[in-house]
Amino acid sequence: MTRMTQNLLGGPPPAELPDLPEAREALESGVDPVEIAAKHPEYPGAWAVLADNAFAAGAVIESYAYARTGYHRGLDALRRVGWKGHGPVPWEHVPNRGFLRALNALGRAAAAIGEDAEAERCRTFLRDSSATAADELA
Repeated sequence: MTRMTQNLLGGPPPAELPDLPEAREALESGVDPVEIAAKHPEYPGAWAVLADNAFAAGAVIESYAYARTGYHRGLDALRRVGWKGHGPVPWEHVPNRGFLRALNALGRAAAAIGEDAEAERCRTFLRDSSATAADELA
C-alpha cells in the first residue's frame, strides 16, 4: 500500500537544494572561502561567508557583490530543483542555508548603502522563504 501525502495548505512544496559535500566540508573545516568559491562557484555558502567577512571588515560594497553572487547562484539552484519563484526554502534543510545567508547578507548590505527598497525586498523574501532563517539571522 502506497501512502500519499497531500499539501493541505495548497502552496508549493518546500524547496530543498542538493548538498555539495566537498564544498560544505571544506567550508566547515576552515578552508578559505575564496578557494571554495573559485572551485565551486555554484555553492552559495562560500559566497555568503565571503559577504559576511567583507561586511565585518567594513567592505560594504564587496559584501554586497559577494552576497548578490551567492543569492543568484542560489536562485539558479532553486530553479533547477523545481522552485517556481515562491514557496518555502526551509532553514532546517542544511544545504539551503547558504542561499538564505546570502539573501540576508544582500539585504544587510543594501540597507547599509541606502538601497532601502532592495533591503526591504530581501527582508520580506527571507521571512517568506523561512521564518526560522529570518529569526536565526536577525
